Amino acid sequence: MSLIKAYAAQGPDTPLAPFQIDRRALRPKDIQLEILYCGVCHSDIHMVRNEWKQTIYPIVPGHEIVGRVTAVGDKVTKFRRGELAGVGVMVESCRECVNCKKGLEQYCKVGMVGTYSARDKNGDVTQGGYSKQIVVDENYVLRVSDKLPLAGVAPLLCAGITTYSPLRHWKVGKGDKLGVIGLGGLGHMAVKLAASFGAEVTMLSTSPTKEKDARRLGAQKFALTSDAAQLKGLAGYFDFIIDTVSAKHDYNLYLHLLDTDGVMICVGAPPTPAEVAVFSLIGGRRSLAGSGIGGIAETQEMLDYCAEHGITSDVEVIDIASINKAYERILKSDVRYRFVIDMASLT
Repeated sequence: MSLIKAYAAQGPDTPLAPFQIDRRALRPKDIQLEILYCGVCHSDIHMVRNEWKQTIYPIVPGHEIVGRVTAVGDKVTKFRRGELAGVGVMVESCRECVNCKKGLEQYCKVGMVGTYSARDKNGDVTQGGYSKQIVVDENYVLRVSDKLPLAGVAPLLCAGITTYSPLRHWKVGKGDKLGVIGLGGLGHMAVKLAASFGAEVTMLSTSPTKEKDARRLGAQKFALTSDAAQLKGLAGYFDFIIDTVSAKHDYNLYLHLLDTDGVMICVGAPPTPAEVAVFSLIGGRRSLAGSGIGGIAETQEMLDYCAEHGITSDVEVIDIASINKAYERILKSDVRYRFVIDMASLT
């Protein structure tokens, strides 16, 4: 084991601060990654503050990790020292259940092991990417292209795959009308990806100031959700809606915008339960669905697609000492559209 510099929270009400963690010695199939950049996800805030009631302290967040391979176990076949690589939301699964065998490790029947604040098969607590280094089994590590700026690639490991996966699962593409709720870290990736797939994208936002950016990112249309007349005009319009909002909001308001057999897909994760009127669904045989990240193969597919099409996240690069201020800014929606930590700042 080795001591690694990191930033951690000791409890739900304490700020993130310098900390040291133990990283395990390399197992035969492990790769060691020097972390270059780590994205800051809204999930990090939920977990640090224990809003989902599952946090194990101390917690080192971070699951949008890109870096360079610095060492490999003696049975590693997929990576070599010096290569770029990434780690996303999960670092292990049972590998034996029906979902794992289908490439759906994110829905492992036993339970996937999260990159941080989870217990691995040995009972050890995982710690994430707000650190200098991470050690992960090669089967849960992704190849990263050198064609794109790494800071913009890091959020693809969560924000990118969280929106790519449902768009592919529901086969959203040319001829489909898609509404995207919320123009944040997830929302801006949903707009970019859906537009690249050929869908007609409408940004659904509470803020009129976001229209210019939404169109720049690829949205063909924009609707102000606080304007009752605009919403009335969109009733029954969409084939699909992706809801990226992680705060409490009215699901029924948007369900009525779906056409017959339309699907509203929740990828944001508010900390409180939602209230859904069943007649919002029955009236048009509509579906309210949820989607998590993708499996390892699909995540690699997404990274390769983004490299081929020049798609990255729009980011603001920060130093690690600014992380607590970054959290406050995220809660105020004051970021376009993802904070990414330059881990060279962790000295």
